[in-house]
Amino acid sequence: MKPMRCVFALTLLSASLMVAAQEINFGIISTDSASVQRERWEPLFRDMEKRTGLTVKAFYAPDYAGVVEAMRFNKVQVAWYGNKAAIDAVDRSNGEVFAQILRSDGSLGYNSLLITQKDSPYNNLNDVLKNSKSINFGIGDPGSTSGFLVPSYYVFAMNKVDPRTAFKTIRNASHGANIQAVLAKQVDVATNNTEETDKLEQTKPELAKELKIIWKSPLIPNDPIVWRKDLDPAVKAKVKSFLIGYGKTDADKEVMSKIYNYSGFKESTNDQLIPIRQLELYKDRVKVENDAQYSAEEKTRLLADIDKKLAALTK
Repeated sequence: MKPMRCVFALTLLSASLMVAAQEINFGIISTDSASVQRERWEPLFRDMEKRTGLTVKAFYAPDYAGVVEAMRFNKVQVAWYGNKAAIDAVDRSNGEVFAQILRSDGSLGYNSLLITQKDSPYNNLNDVLKNSKSINFGIGDPGSTSGFLVPSYYVFAMNKVDPRTAFKTIRNASHGANIQAVLAKQVDVATNNTEETDKLEQTKPELAKELKIIWKSPLIPNDPIVWRKDLDPAVKAKVKSFLIGYGKTDADKEVMSKIYNYSGFKESTNDQLIPIRQLELYKDRVKVENDAQYSAEEKTRLLADIDKKLAALTK
């Protein structure tokens, strides 16, 4: 190839790479249907495009793992996760927490819930555990912090209950689908969280009145925003500056309130995942302690390994 043609080809390649670098795919986990999530998040992405000059394409997967895998293969560069899914993204998908959701009420987190119909005979966790064999139970996506991990530990592991065998039936679904299933009496009890129930009270108060909350977890840290560590530093700077600065005007506040009554974002790091990592390990420890399949020697070895990992998180 002649020198001038080489220069021209390299110029075109460089230009195309610059264009590509100015485009990001933003992943949204499936706490509800894609159509509902699109309605919530697209106004924010349009504002991001206007204020950063980036092209922002949303990625709505049918489950939490889909967003984690998309980030792993660089099909998604930035994503909103729950804390449990964010651990997977950090450990497996070259992810890094850089921001955290802020709530309009100033709270530092949200709660996992068990919900049922308002006229249900179940009024507390003890009622559910005592009558589990007659209950059709709805649990969250395995990647969900509030829908799966937190109840798995506080509701089941702490009470030495195996949810796979405890109930008449058990099914996995998104938060939104579990609310609909409870309202339609397709399941008797389901996991959920205060984000979803608060949103329902705002948008459809007549439906919210049909639900009854019968258990609430300790506080869960607000959701993180994660990017791939190898994302172009210039793009990182634009994304972070936009998110941390967002939510100051009335128009911004209206956009955020329609997502989950959020108010904006603040800086964060992978350290916010430590309590959730501890929760995962505590759940594993309880499971090992109560599992009769292990010999005393195996159990001692497994528990020592878990304790070592827990100790490392407190350093």
